[in-house]
Amino acid sequence: MLKFTGLVLSGLTRRKLRTALTFLSLVAAFTLLGLLQAVNSLFGGAADFLGANRLITQASTSFTQALPMRLLPQIEAVPGVRAVSHSQFFGGQYQEGRSFFPQFAVNPQRLRNTYPEWVMPEDQWRNFVSTQDGAIVGRLLADQNGWKVGDIVPLNSFIWTRVDGSRLWEWRVVGIFDGRDEEWQKRAGLMYLNYGQFDEGRTPGARGLAGVFIVQVDDPTNSERIASTIDAKFANSAEETKTQSEQEFQLGFIRQLGDIGLIVNLITGAVFFSILFLTGVAMGQAVRERIPELAVLKCLGFRDSQVMWLVLAECFVLCLLGALGGMLLATLAMQGLPPEFPVSADAFVWTVAGISVLLLTLLVGLPPALTAQRLKIVDALAGRAGDSPLEQALRSAIEWPAMGWRWLIGRPLRPQEEAP
Repeated sequence: MLKFTGLVLSGLTRRKLRTALTFLSLVAAFTLLGLLQAVNSLFGGAADFLGANRLITQASTSFTQALPMRLLPQIEAVPGVRAVSHSQFFGGQYQEGRSFFPQFAVNPQRLRNTYPEWVMPEDQWRNFVSTQDGAIVGRLLADQNGWKVGDIVPLNSFIWTRVDGSRLWEWRVVGIFDGRDEEWQKRAGLMYLNYGQFDEGRTPGARGLAGVFIVQVDDPTNSERIASTIDAKFANSAEETKTQSEQEFQLGFIRQLGDIGLIVNLITGAVFFSILFLTGVAMGQAVRERIPELAVLKCLGFRDSQVMWLVLAECFVLCLLGALGGMLLATLAMQGLPPEFPVSADAFVWTVAGISVLLLTLLVGLPPALTAQRLKIVDALAGRAGDSPLEQALRSAIEWPAMGWRWLIGRPLRPQEEAP
């Protein structure tokens, strides 16, 4: 097929402006396709890295409903439970709302017991335990804001009010933690607050409550049994619970935003249809303009199948180059995202792009390729070559609405549009 490269390239460059505009449309479409599928891949596997030996116990109605702290020792007493910690979402805004990142009020020692994936020097762990207004921040978050140990970070909570009526809380950075491996290091963009100051500082009616309980189990194979035991302990009480794996909890939290996968796939489908329509019109027009040239190729000895494959090759090269350009732009755009959004074009995203190229080539290139294959030399040289049924239907879908509109506004049809 290398000997036909010149013919393929000459066909693409015959109308340079049209080819350039079609190429740019494909680049833009595949850039959007790459970004959307990367987001879809992120949400689809957002919790795959989490520990399999942790469960999350929340209120049965919603994770936004707090649970009393008295449940903690009862959960600890369940056979198979190794450690239990609690966490409360703080919801603070930094620098007048210009910067937002996750913050959670926790018991320092319990956090260390249930999340060994976070690593930090021993003296900083001790300071976190002993400093009531202490906070520890992830390495990514500290680097992003230029924080160091000893800094005071003011956070304006949109959820929790202090006893004096203020929503401004000040936290002293006493440690900077890292992830134990590369996957956890990517997630080191959050802050943990000492539960001591948080619980004493908020209004009396909110004290003694926790958002969720994090349960570490001895054996992950017993997680389902332990979860059922915990929920059965509080069944038919005022504090009914729902216990699930950490992966399921995180995905449930994400789904509060909506069905991200469905939304992304719908947008991707719209993008794919748009590029299918635009590229199909361009390729169909290109083949119609070259009908006499294709007839000459057949006169020179090219077989029908060879002419068909030449048209398909042109479409494939155009789609492939547009896809590569778009995916490279999408990859560069992902590099500029902040670390708390670890979106990347992984193998799944590139596979989707590759499949899209093949589908686009078949759907767009096959109709004009089949037209070129069954082209009769005499009819082509005489200008009597017809389009395929699919191309005729596509042209009708484009032209008939325009003709109907002209009829509605009273504009007469041109002579070539008049009925015979």
